[in-house]
Amino acid sequence: MSTRTTAEAEPGAGDDGDGSGAADGGKAAAAARRREQHGWYFYDFACSVYSTSVLTVFLGPYLTAVAKAAADAHGYVHPLGIPVRAGSFFAYAVSASVIVAVLIMPLAGAVADRGGRKKPLLAAAAYTGAAATTGMFFLGGDRYLLGGVLLIVANASLAVSMVLYNAYLPQIAGPDERDTVSSRGWAFGYTSGAFVLVLNLVLFQGHDSFGLSEGAAVRICLASAGLWWGAFTIVPLRRLRDRKVVREEGPAVSGWKQLIATLKDMRRYPLTLSFLLAYLIYNDGVQTVISQASIYGSEELELEQSTLIVAVLLVQVLAVAGALGMGRLARVYGAKRTILGSLAAWGLTLAAGYFLPARTPVWFFALASMIGLVLGGSQALSRSLFSHLVPAGKEAEYFSAYEMSDRGLSWVGPLVFGLTYQVTGSYRDAIISLVVFFALGFVLLARVPVRRAVEAAGNPVPERI
Repeated sequence: MSTRTTAEAEPGAGDDGDGSGAADGGKAAAAARRREQHGWYFYDFACSVYSTSVLTVFLGPYLTAVAKAAADAHGYVHPLGIPVRAGSFFAYAVSASVIVAVLIMPLAGAVADRGGRKKPLLAAAAYTGAAATTGMFFLGGDRYLLGGVLLIVANASLAVSMVLYNAYLPQIAGPDERDTVSSRGWAFGYTSGAFVLVLNLVLFQGHDSFGLSEGAAVRICLASAGLWWGAFTIVPLRRLRDRKVVREEGPAVSGWKQLIATLKDMRRYPLTLSFLLAYLIYNDGVQTVISQASIYGSEELELEQSTLIVAVLLVQVLAVAGALGMGRLARVYGAKRTILGSLAAWGLTLAAGYFLPARTPVWFFALASMIGLVLGGSQALSRSLFSHLVPAGKEAEYFSAYEMSDRGLSWVGPLVFGLTYQVTGSYRDAIISLVVFFALGFVLLARVPVRRAVEAAGNPVPERI
């Protein structure tokens, strides 16, 4: 079954014969599109605080400490009777959250495209994740299982919401402006992440003056991310609009049948699948670095929590400049070449990270600077490049596959990281194991003829891609 969305405004609608109606209609459509774009930016502004404050900074070290408090004499916890080294529990929980997301995301995308109602599903996913994150206030003692469950719910909800959020990009931005719009969305997200992290740093560093224990300060920081996520989600829900879906053929089918049809349909676009495979691999490395960097800093490099917060804050600030700067580079050299350059930088950064000396914050800050400069741009340009490879009318379904590559199938990296530590007991070995994701992703992306891929999807080819 195929679907299409109705246009923003029919050509010539309201024209009174002298062209003024069409001109006025064009201005109104442009203003409406800008309004939607501004609203779209704010979902990054809302949810990026979770990725920054919760997943990257606080939850990993805190949940690891909670798991260690519940561990037996040999340093193991036993979720569902399975012996797990306490230091690996967080990485395994991240992997589990991704597996749950994989089961839900394709169905959400298929249902959204079939019904043309992305916004209610976006609201449901966003507020489920925000509620789970707010519930992290109640972590403490030896409640590592509660922390694992809340992490799984929040992470899976974020992944589902991003399927629906990303699927708006082809509808609110033309082919030649998507790199810019996507990069601005990431910049909004990193701006909010940096702002809230400054507030977190003030609270964490001054917890004694606020009459709080260190653990209580961390739990407030975790919960505040959930409140922020929920509060600012109101903006995109007010400004984004659903498009009416016109069914061209075939009867209505269930979400799972539509999903199966979508997976079969994707085989018609092998070049789009080739890009997804490359993205799946290199972004698995990106997501693992994001989620495990604080563990590496605290456990292997023996850095204080305040040092980690400052380092991640540095990443947020530089990621704004990186996202916007790489967006400009893409306009000159094309998105593909710019992404390839960022992957080479990622590999070199991890190799340098392996040799960082312990208890030396200045070198960790240098590493954070390198990550910040390539992080936002590589993610933003990958999203905008994929938007050119999506057949019209199938945005949410195809972006569900993209999100499976973004967060959905990014369980292999955390699993490799956790298993490497479980076997070797070294986080240095765990971090260097991630280089292979960037090297292999580079090779696979370099082989994708993106212009032919855009043409094969039936989309206009931008001047630079």
